[in-house]
Amino acid sequence: MTSTQTPHTTQVELAIGGMTCASCAARIEKKLNRMDGVAATVNYATEKAKVSFDGTDVAVADLIATVEATGYTAREPAPPRAADDGGGGGRDEGDEGAEGDAGLRPLRERLITAVVLSVPVIAMAMIPALQFAYWQWLSLTLAAPVVTYAAWPFHKAAVTNARHGAATMDTLISVGTSAAFLWSLWALFLGSAGTPGMTHPFELTIERSDGAGNIYLEAAAGVTAFILAGRYFEARSKRKAGAALKALLELGAKDVTVLRGGREETVPVGELRSGDRFLVRPGEKIATDGRVLEGASAVDASMLTGESVPVEVAVGDAVTGATLNVGGRLVVEATRVGSDTQLARMARLVEDAQNGKAAAQRLADRVSGVFVPVVIALAIATLGFWLGNGAGLTAAFTAAVAVLIIACPCALGLATPTALMVGTGRGAQLGILIKGPEVLETTRRVDTIVLDKTGTVTTGRMTLLATRVAGGATDAGVEESAEVDEVLRLAGALEHSSEHPIAQAVAAGAAERVGTLPTPADFANVAGLGVQGIVEGHAVLVGREQLLAEWAIPLPEELKRAKDTAEAAGRTAVAVAWDGEARAVLEVADAVKETSPEAIRRLRALGLTPMLLTGDNRAVAESVAAEVGIAPEHVIAEVLPQDKVDVVKRLQAAGRSVAMVGDGVNDAAALAQADLGLAMGTGTDAAIEAGDLTLVRGDLRAAADAIRLARKTLGTIRSNLFWAFAYNVAALPLAAAGLLNPMLAGAAMAFSSVFVVGNSLRLRGFRPLS
Repeated sequence: MTSTQTPHTTQVELAIGGMTCASCAARIEKKLNRMDGVAATVNYATEKAKVSFDGTDVAVADLIATVEATGYTAREPAPPRAADDGGGGGRDEGDEGAEGDAGLRPLRERLITAVVLSVPVIAMAMIPALQFAYWQWLSLTLAAPVVTYAAWPFHKAAVTNARHGAATMDTLISVGTSAAFLWSLWALFLGSAGTPGMTHPFELTIERSDGAGNIYLEAAAGVTAFILAGRYFEARSKRKAGAALKALLELGAKDVTVLRGGREETVPVGELRSGDRFLVRPGEKIATDGRVLEGASAVDASMLTGESVPVEVAVGDAVTGATLNVGGRLVVEATRVGSDTQLARMARLVEDAQNGKAAAQRLADRVSGVFVPVVIALAIATLGFWLGNGAGLTAAFTAAVAVLIIACPCALGLATPTALMVGTGRGAQLGILIKGPEVLETTRRVDTIVLDKTGTVTTGRMTLLATRVAGGATDAGVEESAEVDEVLRLAGALEHSSEHPIAQAVAAGAAERVGTLPTPADFANVAGLGVQGIVEGHAVLVGREQLLAEWAIPLPEELKRAKDTAEAAGRTAVAVAWDGEARAVLEVADAVKETSPEAIRRLRALGLTPMLLTGDNRAVAESVAAEVGIAPEHVIAEVLPQDKVDVVKRLQAAGRSVAMVGDGVNDAAALAQADLGLAMGTGTDAAIEAGDLTLVRGDLRAAADAIRLARKTLGTIRSNLFWAFAYNVAALPLAAAGLLNPMLAGAAMAFSSVFVVGNSLRLRGFRPLS
């Protein structure tokens, strides 16, 4: 993954381990950028650092050493496989999957340990009936592994943060749980809490005591379990960051039929070399980028280019790997293989966009950065106050530690995971999948939404929209007309025998209107022009105007105007003739979804500016935009996949916060680059994995619902965090005054947790707009 940029500048990508929040990424980035000749960006979501450096003065080992000195791990990702069939330079899928599982396994083991051991500890502390003679010692036995082994990542991160003068949620968890646990040890071994028969009576009175008979093991164990659960589910979703690249590379063909020595030989695509000749049959994917040597066909390139109309190719034309041959037999010479193919370049675009996408700083960490120093300062002030007033070391220390204990963030650990769980659960019921908490912060800021045309605003498939008959004009399927029925029955019968997508659209539209279609005789496909044959005794021609011209059949002026009007609107015009006379012009296009105009209105109501972005020509794009209500100045047409990324970057550079909605492989890089990527679930795996939100339904109105739900979920998380900290702040004076008892602390912790969960459950009432 190392590439030379200039004679002295090298670029390397490092896999970073040990980060627990976005502030960790910022710290590593700061350290790397302090090195002479180094420019680095670190992404918390993808766990990668992209570094450019002077290769004469700095080595990769120096970069890794700097990261490790900061308290994290770093390594170069595994090199690409030589025989990658897609040539994208990706890692072995099995290795990556195993690595992801290995990274989650320790966290999963700590979580299971914490949950199994914490439940009885909390139950005994909160229910006096369960407090038998030596219950406190059993609690200590169960809580010790939770606070040491299960909570170790928090303690380790807290120490790392402290070394660099920072405080995050990890610091708050470590300080709070450690204070609760160490105080409990003191009370058990040196105080009166270890006495057989000791109980925590169920009373919420406020009395000053020396704390020698109080233990807080349930707070230490419970907080650890709750927050580990949130971390685990967050880590699971984050592990999918590289799945977009795998989905892209898996689009390519796996095997290819190579022509060698006059024989056909099937080999893995990885063995294909530049200059090899290979065969592509109808219905097969083109193995790699190349040039057509024999044959003619239509190629469906919509997955890569976004163009809704299949591309006609013939001898000498260039074809792209992973596109679909929908017509005739082709012999192709491979011109680019492996990492040089367009598919591989698109994979790199997605990876670059993901690495460059700024990770949102977690709300809890931002608040903790202020709250932790305040709590520690208050604890020290409390200790000093009581010592200065002659209360004695024990009473002063009790009050100081109580401050740290009450600040232990049980509700804080629940604030984000519960709201996210309920919000994502409700979203799943409505066909909206939210990938993680970082996504939610972005939805609040977006002001521009860029919409891919094909498959997003439109259906993504060719549809028969109208039939213009000589002597009249009738929209297909709207008005009863014997002439229209006759045209569609004869044209549809002939087109039904063709595999071309436009032909299939005509056949489907005809069958829907007239029912069963007759079987043609003497059917023939005229490469690049259309089809001809005998239907019910009529010699029928269906295709381009040139096909009719070859049979000396002119289009009458009326049909010529209909053809020009259709093409001006971006539609494909198909001429129909039989028995030596032109009879009709059929209009075929990628139809706008019925719900798209309403979806655009809803997006505007959310304060977003809709823009249409497509690889199709401007006439098609402006026609679709006018139909759904997007202004012509907000239409960007005839763009390649890399241009889509550039469009998003230009909008971001202009100060806009950009959301992108798409469904194709050609949209994956732009989805990753956008501040908020919304992938249509009816699209490709690459687009879905590159997006932040997935819309399971193919209905664009779901995009507006998704943004509304995400904003509402973010609002719930914010209110949860407010109340989680508010209860701590309210109880801190009691703790500082030495008035905190275990039942009061437990009740406060329980109340705050119940409130947070109840507040999150309100999201179940979210309803999409009718």
